[in-house]
Amino acid sequence: MKQSLEDVLNTRQKKLAFFQNVILIAAADKYLDKGEGDLLLFIGNKLGLTPDDVSPIVDNLPVLSFIIPEDGLQKTLELQALVQMMTQDGQVHDKEYILCLDYANRIGYSKEILDDMIDQFTNVHQR
Repeated sequence: MKQSLEDVLNTRQKKLAFFQNVILIAAADKYLDKGEGDLLLFIGNKLGLTPDDVSPIVDNLPVLSFIIPEDGLQKTLELQALVQMMTQDGQVHDKEYILCLDYANRIGYSKEILDDMIDQFTNVHQR
């Protein structure tokens, strides 16, 4: 049975940690384009997060870092979401890539796995 992100992120803490990881990628290039902003809103709404939930994350963004989940499936789903956010504007910015690579390495994934995932997402966007 394939689990959705909502099934895996079954606590408020997991949802907030996931949102923090995604927003770190979105803000890595110091610019949030409309697509990235829309995707963040979509994710926040889908997870049932309120502006009060996410404002501490946004306010403290410069000092935040990734929160690495313990669950293997959650790690993979989060990396996919981070790659989706990174490729949302049609470009892979160096800072976003470096952050995604850092996350991938911290969950035990190689650069090759990350690059393959990026290829899958960019090919989907180009069709």
